Order: sequence, then C-alpha cells, then structure tokens
Amino acid sequence: MTNGFVVRSLDEIRFWSRIMKEHSLFLKLGFRCEDTQLINEANYFFSLFERIENQAHDFSTEADPEQISNFNMKVHRAASLIWAFKRKVLGLILQCQLPGGNNFPLLVDHVSREAAYFRNRLEELNQGRLEPLPDAIIDENVFFLRIMADHAKFIGHLLDPSERKLVEQAREFSHDFDQLLFQAKDLESMRPQSQTVPLLDQFLDQNRVSVKSLRDFKKTARELIEACRIKSIIHPLLADHVFREAERFLQIIDLFERSLTKSSPK
Repeated sequence: MTNGFVVRSLDEIRFWSRIMKEHSLFLKLGFRCEDTQLINEANYFFSLFERIENQAHDFSTEADPEQISNFNMKVHRAASLIWAFKRKVLGLILQCQLPGGNNFPLLVDHVSREAAYFRNRLEELNQGRLEPLPDAIIDENVFFLRIMADHAKFIGHLLDPSERKLVEQAREFSHDFDQLLFQAKDLESMRPQSQTVPLLDQFLDQNRVSVKSLRDFKKTARELIEACRIKSIIHPLLADHVFREAERFLQIIDLFERSLTKSSPK
C-alpha cells in the first residue's frame, strides 16, 4: 500500500461521510412526526457519520496505510448499515406504510445508490482492485449522470409551481441528463470496442459541458434560496448538497481527462 492509497481513501471518506450525514438529516425531515423509530435511526446515522467525518479529518495523508485500511473497513460497515436503512425506508414507502411522508421513493433510492457506491469504493480501495481507466470512465459517468438527472427532477418538484421559469429549466436539465445517461449506457453496452481514446475523450467533453451548466444552475438556485429570493420547499443545505455533488463529478471528469491524455500515444 502506498501514500496514494491513503490520500484516495481519506478523500473518499471525507466527501461521502458528509453526504451520508446529510442524507440522514434529509430523510428525517421527510418522516412524519409519529415515525419516531425512523427518526431515531436517522439521528443515529447522522451522529455516526459525523464522527466518521471528524475522524477522517483527524488523519494525515502521511498516516500508516494499515491504519487507513482498518478505518476503511469500519466505514464500510457504517455505509452498509445506512444502505440497509435506506432500502428499508424505500420498502415502507412503496408498500404505502408511510402515507403522508415527504420522502420521494426516487429520492430514497437515489441516496441508497450513493451509499452502495461509497461502500463499493471502500472495498475496491482496500482490495487494490480499482477498475482499468476505460471501464472507470464509463462506469463513473453512468453513475453520476443518473445522479445529476435525479437532482434536476428533485429540484423541479421541490420548487414552488409558481416559479415557472426555474421549474422549466429543471425539466430541461432532467431531459438533457436522461439523454446523456442513455448515450453512456449505449457506450457501456458497446465495450470493449467503444473504449477508444477519441470516443472516451468526446464522451467526457460532452458530459463536462452539461455538468458545468447544471452546476451553475444549482449554484444560482442555492444563492437564491439562501437569500430567500425564490419560493420553494428546498432546504438550503440540500441546495448546497447537490451543488457539491456536481462539483465532485466535474473533478472526476477532469481527472479522467488528464489520465486519458497521459495514456494516449504521442
């Protein structure tokens, strides 16, 4: 194990533990007041991932790789637990056992997919089996394009219907990212033949343009919500949450582009 393993592990945990913590809050806010058991479980996961987030920031990038490997295993267990909680909540909603709650089924599925992604990334890091670059480019984009499409749908549904222009913009982003996701799935089904440098480079360029536009839209929405200048039921933290995930996707695209450039023949 190398310093790169430590840096990558801490980066993943610092980012995703905060995301998991905030998911706990958002789910809690969507439960009914009588759902005390679910509220208590959400509070437990909020505290658990807050501790994990703080611990991750206490580690130095010069930390012992074996120590980080053990930490990854601990966080992996926590990610598995919150994934199971989210799937349980989804089941209750789909079986109409939480009538009147405010958690969309797609939102609960969305946050469970992110928990599964986090858990799987920790497994890959500890086992030293990160995907080859061409596979990683396609798989990461398939995952994040769906996340971005979901975000646009959530924003459109949580804005007040009278915010017609913003609602329409959110719908347009939803359509755009659905199309990008379909294209990514086509590229996925055509591999390995589709994994040429020109095709992957164009794939990343096209996605970056749309993610930047969505990121900027989210940034504007966040600022308007924080200033109480638009009508919505979007929590200010949720607005910042989805903005940070778009920023994360852009960072990943940039990293892939640099790696692709290095790997291509001169």
